Amino acid sequence: MSSGNAAHRRDLKGETAPAKPPIREALIAAAFRLFLERGYEQTTVDDIVALAGVGRRSFFRYFPSKEDVVFPDHERCLSDMTAFLARSADDDEPVRRVCEAARLVLRMYAENPAFSVQRYRLTKQVPVLRAHELSVVWRYERTFAEYLRARFAGRRDGILRADVIAAAVVAAHNNALRSWLRSSGQGDASAALDHALGYVQSAFGSPGGRSDADEPEDVVVVVARRGAPLWRVVQEIESVRDRN
Repeated sequence: MSSGNAAHRRDLKGETAPAKPPIREALIAAAFRLFLERGYEQTTVDDIVALAGVGRRSFFRYFPSKEDVVFPDHERCLSDMTAFLARSADDDEPVRRVCEAARLVLRMYAENPAFSVQRYRLTKQVPVLRAHELSVVWRYERTFAEYLRARFAGRRDGILRADVIAAAVVAAHNNALRSWLRSSGQGDASAALDHALGYVQSAFGSPGGRSDADEPEDVVVVVARRGAPLWRVVQEIESVRDRN
């Protein structure tokens, strides 16, 4: 109360009072303060809105549930990433494009290292938050896979290939991200992610960064004598294929 009076007195002297944080940010700050002080399970939505100084309706205007206040930026990031993939050109190499989309997710975490580390530690302690995080990660993976499925449509094992690459990109991203979070946000997270994604691109990407659609199909030409038995022709084709 005394600090509020002091701020009011400064206003009367013509000084500018510090602006209040927007409601959404105030709710996030209040939630994490209470989670740290009382524990996640012991904190209710009513507790959060009381500390933030807003009504209960305001909370649900921004967050569907208490779990969502722990992951406030994932919906925006998922939307940005989906739009990024949708803007891809036909000649964009698909694996490289998905790796670039994964970097958008890491950038979200790196924008506020202290908050990201705090959330990581909280999530490790609360099973319901770990489950919620897994559902968020699954949505990222499905977004990658859907983009790749469209790019590999009509190709042999296109769906399988898309799903495997999407899972590999998520695994590479999570490895780099969690290593950075375990170090309390120290070091260069982007460099760690580039290193991890390098394995994905070397394993699945097209040589020279070309679009998968530009990759030439293998063609085998066999010259056989007229009247040669079919089994001999098949044998010759298999021998050429094995040499390549």
